[in-house]
Amino acid sequence: MNLPVLAAAIIFWLAAWAFNEWLVRQNFRSAAASSAARFAVPVIFGITILVLWEGIVRGFQVPSVLLPAPSMIWQKLINSLPTLGADFRQTFLKAVLTGYALGCGLGFAVAILIDRSPFLQRGLLPLGNFVSALPVIGVAPIMVMWFGFDWQSKVAVVVIMTFFPMLVNTVAGLAAASHMERDLMRTYAASWWQTLVKLRLPAAWPFIFTALKINSTLALIGAIVAEFFGTPIVGMGFRISTEVGRMNVDMVWAEIAVAAVAGSAFYGVVALIERAVTFWHPSIRGGRA
Repeated sequence: MNLPVLAAAIIFWLAAWAFNEWLVRQNFRSAAASSAARFAVPVIFGITILVLWEGIVRGFQVPSVLLPAPSMIWQKLINSLPTLGADFRQTFLKAVLTGYALGCGLGFAVAILIDRSPFLQRGLLPLGNFVSALPVIGVAPIMVMWFGFDWQSKVAVVVIMTFFPMLVNTVAGLAAASHMERDLMRTYAASWWQTLVKLRLPAAWPFIFTALKINSTLALIGAIVAEFFGTPIVGMGFRISTEVGRMNVDMVWAEIAVAAVAGSAFYGVVALIERAVTFWHPSIRGGRA
């Protein structure tokens, strides 16, 4: 056991925790300082986790095959950039983005159709809830058999995983407009399309963006898991499953880090678009106040 390293990590963790506690209790007068403090708190917390992780691994001399240190993972990531880049392009740029666009787009279009048909609303929504509960580990091998081992089968898995959350949330959002607001549109002799575009879709945007944010993480998870069941010799899921078999755990964690950063960035982009589109919503205005 390396006690000095472990003690240094614990001291750093306690100091960073105390500093974060001080930051969150401050009432800054300027908006810039307040925004900087809100940004600094999660950054400091993340750095603290990494330092504590490093200290525990080195302090207790944990074997790297069980849990590599962050410094070891970083070194592996830097030395494997070409491989990680190829895996990222195969999984994220091809499978995730394509499946996300198709799944969310189809879910939105079908929700509009369901809204026009009470029969579809009563018949398709229960089926959608059933299919959305299917485990990806059971659907992925079937998609691989249907669409082959390349990225197209991963797109099919992502479409299945993202279609029904978008469908259910959009249908719920279209029903969010109150009867008083709909009656007002009828008094203006607005058509169904005018009511949809000017009233019901704006009311549904928070629900739609909730589905988009949920799907941004579901799509990445679905594509990676689908690659466990058949893929060319490239892809995040393929690399994780292969390197686990070789006991190269540092490479596995490097792939996990890339996936985590990509998923977080994707979620953040969707959240920024939501703030721009739904700037009028009380939740967004409240966050800016």
